[in-house]
Amino acid sequence: MLALHFGAGNIGKGFIGYLLNKTGYDVCFVDVDQEAIDRFNETNRYHVELLDDAETTETVSPVSALNSLNQQEEVINRIQHADVITTSIGVHNLHRIAGTLANALLQRITWNHNKLDIIANENAINASSTLQAEVEKHVSPEEMEEILSLVSFPNASVDRLALSKEGADYETALVEPFYEWVINEKEMGNHDLPPIYGATYVNDLKPFIERKLFLVNMGHATTAYIAFLYEEPTIQSALENPDIETFVRGTMHESAQYFVENFDVSQDEMNDYIEKIINRFKNKNISDNIFRVGRAPLRKLGQNERLSKPTQELRRSGLPTEHLTVAIAAGFLFDNPEDEESVKLQNLIEERGIEKAIVHVTGLENDDICQAIQNNYTKLKEKNDLLSIVNQ
Repeated sequence: MLALHFGAGNIGKGFIGYLLNKTGYDVCFVDVDQEAIDRFNETNRYHVELLDDAETTETVSPVSALNSLNQQEEVINRIQHADVITTSIGVHNLHRIAGTLANALLQRITWNHNKLDIIANENAINASSTLQAEVEKHVSPEEMEEILSLVSFPNASVDRLALSKEGADYETALVEPFYEWVINEKEMGNHDLPPIYGATYVNDLKPFIERKLFLVNMGHATTAYIAFLYEEPTIQSALENPDIETFVRGTMHESAQYFVENFDVSQDEMNDYIEKIINRFKNKNISDNIFRVGRAPLRKLGQNERLSKPTQELRRSGLPTEHLTVAIAAGFLFDNPEDEESVKLQNLIEERGIEKAIVHVTGLENDDICQAIQNNYTKLKEKNDLLSIVNQ
């Protein structure tokens, strides 16, 4: 069986490619890093090192790789022959591969009548649907109908911290022991292939996507933004501070009420899940730089994103948002001159003022929420006593 995966980055190597290989697939990566591509093809393997106390290392093989820039025909050929196609290139880059996919799929369906699933594993809601929409831009409605008779775009939710380590001989991915790959089974077209090792198949993906975004991603970003105010370099060092841990935990418990209110999940289940997340964040085998985690604040503070969306939903239900409005305020104070979005955010605040910046970036229309964020922004600039701000 052949799996074609777009994106040979940390998630591609340490998560998606790793599990596809365990399922029995020969994995071919498509990327633009020629040095990495050459290493894949020379060794036909790479290493995955677990960030656990035992420093467990596994070898993933056989693997190969293609360059999407100068091996277009080979990539198209692999698309036509693949048994499954996956991505982890970032949701904003999906449009870059859509034309190649469209071209290859039109050729594929003329002779290969096997069903094909294309799963975009990006840190976004319904990324596969986004990829499908991008493919549609390159074909006529009639051609897209033909493609969809054989090709499906099941959505997925993915969760695993993946880093990398430089090595002269092999590609090596560093990953936390925990992972979660949830796939919408109802949207799949090919049910003849074996289930992907370690993946969970569900009929309703929304609770899993939102749980990951509004709890894991939200908690991670919150920790980074608060850590910046406390001048802590990593997520792990920040959570050694009891005040920061207490605050992050409080923020996650607020967001968890959205799930208790809207899905068939108990408070005890959410409490257990929060403890699991906190323990993941505190893993001392990981050194997770706050500037990596907090990067792109314009996106992460956006209307339908990890901080603003649960705040809005909770306020509509009349539920507390004291911690969340502080976390959002901290995001507006995140100032990294090497991060393009951070620079734009600080320029926006300087040019238009914090009040207008909050409305512009978050899209929040509730005056009470925006006022709370603005008040917390002012308080955080004056002092870093998180708990007193929340308890006022």
